[in-house]
Amino acid sequence: MSAVDAPSPAAERLWYLYLIETAAGALYTGITTDVDRRLAEHRAGRGAKALRGKGPLVLLYHERVGDHGEALRREAAVKRLSAAAKRQWLARSRD
Repeated sequence: MSAVDAPSPAAERLWYLYLIETAAGALYTGITTDVDRRLAEHRAGRGAKALRGKGPLVLLYHERVGDHGEALRREAAVKRLSAAAKRQWLARSRD
């Protein structure tokens, strides 16, 4: 395998789906390779603009989902759910 054919470091990393709840009860869904780092970024105002000034932020859920492509697909599927459906899904996930 040549260097051109080798998988990129990003492709080799494990990706995670996560859900954060804002102080007002809004849910935010994202993906990352490091949940703790990403949550710290959000809390410091360096993450998504949608979360800036919305704290305190609470990590409700995270799961390892595999590669970047799978993480993107999983994120898109969760984002399509209504807030009520996300909360039902979260409740089932905790059981």
